[in-house]
Amino acid sequence: MKKIVSLLSALLLAADVLAAEPVLVGMTDTAAYFPLLRGHRVALLANHTAVADMPGAPGAARDGRVHLADLLHGCGFDVRAIFSPEHGFRGTADAGEAVRSDTDPATGISIRSLYDGNAQRPSDESMQLFDVLVVDMQDVGLRFYTYYISMLRMLDACAEFGRRVVVLDRPNPLGDHIDGPVLDMRFKSGVGALPIPMLHGLTMGEIARMAAGEGWTRRCEPTVVPCRNYTHATEYLLPVAPSPNLRSQRAIYLYASLCPFEGTPVSVGRGTDAPFEVYGHPAFPDRGFSFTPRPTAGAKHPPLEGRLCYGVDLRAMPLAEARSVGFSLDYLLDAYRTLGMGERFFTPMFEKLVGVGWVRQMILEGASASEIRDRWQPGVERYKALRTRYLLYE
Repeated sequence: MKKIVSLLSALLLAADVLAAEPVLVGMTDTAAYFPLLRGHRVALLANHTAVADMPGAPGAARDGRVHLADLLHGCGFDVRAIFSPEHGFRGTADAGEAVRSDTDPATGISIRSLYDGNAQRPSDESMQLFDVLVVDMQDVGLRFYTYYISMLRMLDACAEFGRRVVVLDRPNPLGDHIDGPVLDMRFKSGVGALPIPMLHGLTMGEIARMAAGEGWTRRCEPTVVPCRNYTHATEYLLPVAPSPNLRSQRAIYLYASLCPFEGTPVSVGRGTDAPFEVYGHPAFPDRGFSFTPRPTAGAKHPPLEGRLCYGVDLRAMPLAEARSVGFSLDYLLDAYRTLGMGERFFTPMFEKLVGVGWVRQMILEGASASEIRDRWQPGVERYKALRTRYLLYE
């Protein structure tokens, strides 16, 4: 009996130690992917989020943080090109803005933009430059966040040209939250590419596995280097803002609920110091809070620019509460009823973001948030069963 008690105590202690260990992103597990790159021409699909704390590593800054491009360059790997997603390699461009190709001044590596206003896929000439593609970008767990779509396009191209793909995984800051309608592929677009819910509960590595396994990309078998000390229940605070208008952890948590406003006349605070933490419109009643969108970095010409908007300020919401929100229709329904615009409240972008056509119709017919949620729930349950086949983490 004493031996059993001792064994249980040891296991509990080990679990406590593991829980206390910091999450280590895939990039830090160099023993897992360096051997896959040696002797090969390498390309990256990466942006400003491809960083990790690795004190003493080649290319590391004084604070110990190093970018993947600097790490590989400093270790002598033959990096031929960097492909950059929406917002550019440095993560400063507006949403959807065309970004020209460039050269990384630190390493001299050619940067090839996938958002240069052309086909959003690499040229045949670019694909001839490398043998192995390394993917490292921080996703935020939402179907309409475009980094995973850039990865899918590169997976397709790599399958076509016979290139190997290595995905260095990073946590999903929304964890195992799964919610919202499953995308009706009639609304497939640049902000929605797979038949998955709005909150999909996957990491980039798991998305790559699912897309390949379900035949949603050309036949490709990506190698995923997983995070360590991570489960989908782990709270993970992003060390770097993933894009110009997701500047805080609270904004990331509220993004699912506020982003559908971008298919309406309502501002989500682009052009202020709190995008996706506030929302408003000039015709809202004055509830004691207002803002005026102005040109800012990442929002050169924000919606409702220069117009005084009355609205709602969510910045005082505790982080734990914001994390629990998932996808709420309450904000949207309140704004719809307040403005009284009927059909004119919606633009075609609304369906691309929400992913189905019936949400708009149910709102117009006066349905409640719970009634709308009940309709999408069966699709979520089917998706959850599919998701289990591709999980890398508990």
